[in-house]
Amino acid sequence: MKLPAEDRSLSPHTGLTRTHWVAAADGLLDAAWRYASPDQAFLDLPGRPSRSGVRSDGLEGYARTFLAAAFRTAHGEDPHNWLERYAAGLAAGTAGEWPAITDVGQPMVESASVALGLRLTKPWLWDKLPESVQDRAEAWLREALRRVPAANNWYFFPYTVASFLEAAGRGDDETRQAKHRAMELLEGWYRGDGWYSDGDGRAFDHYNGWALHLYPALDAHLDGRPVTTHLAEHLKSFHLLFGADGAPIYFGRSLTYRFAAASAIALAAVTGETPLSPGHSRRLISTTLKYFVDRGSLTDGLLSLGWHGPHEASLQPYSGPASPYWASKAFVCLLAGPDHPLWTAPEEGDSGDQTLALPGPGLLIQRHNGVTRLHNHGSDHVRPFEGEHATDDDPLYSRFAYSTTTGPTSAKNPADNHISLLIRGDRSVRRRIHPLGARDNWAASWHRPVFDANQPMVPGLRIESVTAVWDDQELRIHRVIGAPPGTRAELTGWATDLPNALVPVRGWSGEERRAAPQGTAFTTNASIPVLTADIEGTVTLAAVAVLGGTAREIDWDARVDEVLRLTLDAPTSSAG
Repeated sequence: MKLPAEDRSLSPHTGLTRTHWVAAADGLLDAAWRYASPDQAFLDLPGRPSRSGVRSDGLEGYARTFLAAAFRTAHGEDPHNWLERYAAGLAAGTAGEWPAITDVGQPMVESASVALGLRLTKPWLWDKLPESVQDRAEAWLREALRRVPAANNWYFFPYTVASFLEAAGRGDDETRQAKHRAMELLEGWYRGDGWYSDGDGRAFDHYNGWALHLYPALDAHLDGRPVTTHLAEHLKSFHLLFGADGAPIYFGRSLTYRFAAASAIALAAVTGETPLSPGHSRRLISTTLKYFVDRGSLTDGLLSLGWHGPHEASLQPYSGPASPYWASKAFVCLLAGPDHPLWTAPEEGDSGDQTLALPGPGLLIQRHNGVTRLHNHGSDHVRPFEGEHATDDDPLYSRFAYSTTTGPTSAKNPADNHISLLIRGDRSVRRRIHPLGARDNWAASWHRPVFDANQPMVPGLRIESVTAVWDDQELRIHRVIGAPPGTRAELTGWATDLPNALVPVRGWSGEERRAAPQGTAFTTNASIPVLTADIEGTVTLAAVAVLGGTAREIDWDARVDEVLRLTLDAPTSSAG
C-alpha cells in the first residue's frame, strides 16, 4: 500500500491525515479489482472459500469493497472512476448473476453493503442508472425484507436496505416495517452502559460498534435525525479497548475485520455523538489503521484472512476471501470532509491508565502502560433457548480475560485464562455466564461447569468468580461449590510469549506450564501457566495473574478476604 509522506506536524503521533485514509481506500480497492469478473459483478479474491460457496464469496468481494468506494467518493470526488465499475457490476449482478437472497443466507449480509453504498453515492451512481436497472436492483434488494435474518445484528441488513429504498423514493409499508422491527429488537437488546447484546442473551463484542450502533446511527445522521443508539455512552468505555499501539481488544468473533473496530469511533466523530475530542478520535482510528498495515495484514495488497497476517485458527466457517473487507466500515471517517475538525484538529495523546467497571454487560476494563485487559464476567455466546450442555469450548467468549497484546488459544489447544474441573477424566468448560455485579475495580459472576455429553451433570456444582484489579495487578478468586470427591481444579493464565505467570495465593498445590502449539493471533509461540489442586466440597482458590510484569510483594491472602467481603460475601452488594 503506497501512502503519502507522513505529516508529523498535524498528526504527531501517527503521521496520518485524511489524505492517507483516502490513499488507503484507493490502495485496497486497486488491489481487489485485479480479481474482478469480466462483467464486474464479482470480485473473486484468492483464498479458501467460505461455507456459502464461491459465488456468494464473489458477491461479498463486490459488496464489501463497494463500501470503501462509497465512503471514499461520498463527496463526489472519484478520480479513479470506482463508481463506474460498481455501476456496471450492479447492472450485471441484478440481471441474474448474483445469488438470490434467502433465509439466513450470506447474500442478505451483502445486500446491506450494496444498499448503503448506493445510498452514499446516489447522485453519482443510482440517479444515473437506467430505470430498468434500478427496478432490477430494487427487486433483488427487496428480498432482504421478505426473508428471515439470523436472530442478531442481521436484522439491520434489511433495515439498511429499507433505508436506501426510502431515500431513493421507493419506501412503503414493507420498508417501514423492516426498520421498525430492527429498532424494536435493538431496544430489547440494550443492557446498559452503551452496550447491546448481539441478539437475545448476553453476547457483547465488536458487533456493537461495527453493526448495532453503526447502521441505525449512520441512517439517522444521513436523514438529519438525532442519533438514538447510546453511541456516545458506548464510546466512554469502548475507546479504552484499544492498546496504545492501536490494537483493538481481541474479543468476540469476526476479528478478521480488523480496523473495522474503529468504525464506531469514526462514526461518532462524524455525527458529533462522542465524548472524545476530534484529535483524540483521529489518533485512535489512525493508530488502528497503522497497527494492521504495519504488521502484515496485507498480502499482495489484499487483506488476508487473519489478524496480523493469515491465521486460520482465528477464523469462523462463514469467513471467505473477501470477508476481511468489512474493514471498509472504518472509512466512514471520510464522510467528514477535509475541513471537518476530525481532520483539522491536532492529534491528541493516549488515554492513559484507567480502570472501569461496566455493570450492564458485566465487564471490567483494566488499562495500564498502554495495554488493555478486558475481564469477562457477563458476555457469552449462549442464546436463552439453548441448553447448558457443552459442545465445544468457545475461546472468543468463554475466557475470563482478553487483552490487546494476547489472543485466546484455539479450541484445540489448552484454554488460557480459564478455570476447569476434571471429573472422571472429563474437563469442564464455561458456557452460560451469570453476572453477579461490577463496581469500582472488580467484576463477579458464576457459571455451572458443563462437560461433554457423555458426562452427566453434577447436581449443585457451580463456580463463583471475582476479578479485582489494581494498576497492572490482577487478582482472580474462584469459589468452587459442590465438587464431588476426585475433582481436580486447574487454573490457567495468559497465553503469550511475553513475561507471564500465575502466582498461587490460596488453595493451589501444583504449578506447571503448557504449550499452545497453534499459538494465538499475536504469536506462534505461546505458553500458558497452570495451577492445579485436588478439591472436594466448597473450596476457595485464588491467584495473581501476571501479564508483562511481576506480582507485587503484598499480603495477597488478606486481599482475598477483603475482596470477598465486598463481593461474594456481601449480603447487600451488587454480587448478592
